[in-house]
Amino acid sequence: TDEQLTASMILDQLRNKIITALHQTGEVHEAKDGMDIALCILDRETLKLQFSGAFNPLYIVRDEEVVQVNADRMPIGIYEYEPDEKLFTTHEVELVKGDSLYVFSDGYADQFGGRRGKKFMTGRFKKILVKINHLPMQKQGEYLDKTIEKWRDGVSDQIDDILVIGVKV
Repeated sequence: TDEQLTASMILDQLRNKIITALHQTGEVHEAKDGMDIALCILDRETLKLQFSGAFNPLYIVRDEEVVQVNADRMPIGIYEYEPDEKLFTTHEVELVKGDSLYVFSDGYADQFGGRRGKKFMTGRFKKILVKINHLPMQKQGEYLDKTIEKWRDGVSDQIDDILVIGVKV
């Protein structure tokens, strides 16, 4: 068709394929396997961004501030709390040169550690992204790695996957 594929349409189609592949019917006894995802489509000429997410948001760091673009509160797969199939949302954002975009799994913020064995938390994560935003992306990655390792300090095991993807516009 002539209809342009949007970020939310991709997630809707992916959810349908996952449900089919895992033979999910929504029955109470079956596994509720699925996944969280953040998907961006960037037009590099116009700097227009489409974002759609399944639990995972998008952070945009601009002028030492974090703009959070929220994801839908449902996974890719059968969702036990939402019996009526709800469609994903496409958020459209006008970017400017110098913006930094970050998509990530929940593993960084959920990592236990520190002096009290608490979670790292999203507030601390956002502050670090603002602090390191002036660095090249590779250096940002190294800083994030060192920071989470120091947070764990050999006391806490890594409890989940940790993925952070950053792109400078």
